[in-house]
Amino acid sequence: MTEPLHPAATHHLPSFITAPGETDVLMVVTAVILAFSVLMFGVLFFWLHSLPERMAHRSHKLQMELVAVLCLISLFTHMHIFWIAGLLLAMIDLPDFGTPLRRIATSAEKIAGMEPSEATLQEVPETAPPTSPVDKKVETALETNAASKKSDAPSTPPTKPEPAKARQKERAHA
Repeated sequence: MTEPLHPAATHHLPSFITAPGETDVLMVVTAVILAFSVLMFGVLFFWLHSLPERMAHRSHKLQMELVAVLCLISLFTHMHIFWIAGLLLAMIDLPDFGTPLRRIATSAEKIAGMEPSEATLQEVPETAPPTSPVDKKVETALETNAASKKSDAPSTPPTKPEPAKARQKERAHA
């Protein structure tokens, strides 16, 4: 038993129009595509916001935490200037001032006759052995130069520099 069509309806209906009581396939497909699109847009949005942080983490930058904070501020405030600042910081190599200053402090402590603190000694990285052929040639040249100087000089062990307090006492007598 088919229901008669409405007198104003055409006899040939398009395929996307469903009969009463049947599932609207076009609406279901559209809902699935819309949900998938919104989900993928969210993933792309979060992936893009974390891009500077991942760049800084991958290259082990000193300013990695600052870049991460700028990305979070940008995400929560929707002020994209913070994201741009984080991206620029992730791309720039800031110079490492800490290591040379620690080495200077350790050397100054040794010259003053003080024992360097354990924290200072642990933070100073060891020098890496030469890896390129040019570095090896320079090292062998330095070793031969040092060997020739040793043969000229008397064979006495190197002396430890005297503490600063002892030098001040000597100056006081002079």
